[in-house]
Amino acid sequence: MKPSTRRQRAIAKALTALLPMAPYADTERIRADAGAPHLKTLPPSIAVWLATVAHVRHQHTDYEKLLEEGYDRDSARFFVIDQVNGVLTGWRATRLLDPDEEEE
Repeated sequence: MKPSTRRQRAIAKALTALLPMAPYADTERIRADAGAPHLKTLPPSIAVWLATVAHVRHQHTDYEKLLEEGYDRDSARFFVIDQVNGVLTGWRATRLLDPDEEEE
């Protein structure tokens, strides 16, 4: 689907720059999430980054399982950083999660 608005085009461009080798099914979900109303006030590159991290965390790691086991969000996020970065590396991401950096 061709992006129709300027913001959608900017999101598509940021997504391609961030994740050049991500699978289509994942990029389509990330693109939709980056366009969500709660991210609308953010620059497209930041919206894409936040949507990417959330998508990878929830779809490609043990994050949900850790939450079900009773871990709080911050602890669960800490324990899946390497898994998130592994997926991002596989997708040739131009940015990885830094365990010492607060999420935006």
